[in-house]
Amino acid sequence: MNKYLAIDIGASSGRHIVGWMECGQLKTEEVYRFPNGVQMLDGHLTWNLDGLLGHVKEGIRVAKERFDDIRSLSVDTWGVDYILLKGDEEVRPCYAYRDSRTEAVIPEVHAKMAFSELYRRTGIQFQPFNTIYQLYADKVAGRLEGVTDFLMMPEYLMYKLCGNKAHEYTNATTGGLVSAETGEFDGAIIRALGLPEALFHPLQRPGTVIGEYEGIRVVLCATHDTGSAVEGIPMESEQPYISSGTWSLLGVKTPKPITGTESRLANWSNEGGVGYNRYQKNIMGMWLINRLRDELCPAKPFPEIVHEAEQSRFDETVDANARDFLAPESMKAAFDAALRAKPQSIGDYFRCAYRSLALCYKNAVEELESNTGARYEAIYIVGGGAKNAFLNALTEKASGKKVIALPIEATAIGNLKVQIQAN
Repeated sequence: MNKYLAIDIGASSGRHIVGWMECGQLKTEEVYRFPNGVQMLDGHLTWNLDGLLGHVKEGIRVAKERFDDIRSLSVDTWGVDYILLKGDEEVRPCYAYRDSRTEAVIPEVHAKMAFSELYRRTGIQFQPFNTIYQLYADKVAGRLEGVTDFLMMPEYLMYKLCGNKAHEYTNATTGGLVSAETGEFDGAIIRALGLPEALFHPLQRPGTVIGEYEGIRVVLCATHDTGSAVEGIPMESEQPYISSGTWSLLGVKTPKPITGTESRLANWSNEGGVGYNRYQKNIMGMWLINRLRDELCPAKPFPEIVHEAEQSRFDETVDANARDFLAPESMKAAFDAALRAKPQSIGDYFRCAYRSLALCYKNAVEELESNTGARYEAIYIVGGGAKNAFLNALTEKASGKKVIALPIEATAIGNLKVQIQAN
């Protein structure tokens, strides 16, 4: 019986999950899990490439010990981040998307091509960390001199396994450089910014086999983790989804991108899916919760945190998507600065954070209905946040929609689904 290995890496942790079909149903088993996180290096937020690759290989070793018939593997990660290469040599460090290095160059990018035109061409929402701004910052810093390739994070990890360099469609769309019309890198944008055209190759779709690692086929899944997560959601009909992790990605499948003025002004994004468009919006997500926990009560289990939030009666909320919460030195201080009344307990901070997220979800669903002209009955929630009954209840109350929480490894399931269809 063929087995398939999904390597799903998020901004705070990674996991190796083996899947196989049994009696018409997908069965899964987690075989390896490891921590991940940004590291401060010379005043910048960076990723530990060697540590990530080491965990990827160790998890494969463990999976092969447990299962001797693994047919293929694939890697998915967060979007927008990449590794520059000079031949086979990495240009280090690998900056993390929350680093502030792009802030100085954003006005220059928009002077070369207005954001309204960038949005019309790509349909990608403005985020200061989008690949387009990161690459331009690299150009200004001279880091592109002599560079032969840039690979998005999952592409890089699979290249280190199989030796082949690939550019996968769903992850490429996250960065603001792919044409919403053609589904390929937009040459007009690349030329306007003076980026080296030789770096931008044709995009390959999920399901493409790109090589082998120790006798296991290496396959491109939807390598952007949200692309895999949406593919892994078992929906009875097309309804909005929230992929709830470090970020919350709220959106809906559409046949084609929606790039009108209303979408641009409301900062909605159009990202690649497996045969469809993902019309979605980034919401700050569990980042708020995790950072508050790290600062206020790192040893406290989440069930206790949720209980204290439920007991709190603190009624103020914040704009969870405000830039002040993107990468503050102190998340507590960021909340204190945004609130009129000072929270008096740990429960107050977390109640505020959960209610603020639910309010963001409500507002996003209302925008979604306005922009698509559709009315929805339910919201499917997957990912780590799906396990939080308190947040789910707040979301259902705020939005007026039925919340269907699926505490499943949707990203790994979507990763595995593409592999199975490719074999």
